[in-house]
Amino acid sequence: MNWNIADAKQKFSELIRAAEDEPQWIYNRDKLVAAVIPGVTLEEFLAWRNERERPSLGEAFAELRRICEEEEYTFENRPSQERPNPFPDALDELSV
Repeated sequence: MNWNIADAKQKFSELIRAAEDEPQWIYNRDKLVAAVIPGVTLEEFLAWRNERERPSLGEAFAELRRICEEEEYTFENRPSQERPNPFPDALDELSV
């Protein structure tokens, strides 16, 4: 529901009760200036926003590379031929 500021002030309790069902939009001279929403909705939004602010996996690896360079740490990765690979063996078992 839409409210102007004067009505929102006069009927504050009604505004709060109405916000339990749906957002209440408050306007000043046809310009949206505020919204009243349930506290649970705000908590869900804040949790969502915090989740989005976490670094991506790519950003985390970039940070890890930066730290390794600063610490002069090198990661020795064995060539793939030296590592066991169970996938070809599983394929051989399936084709039998």
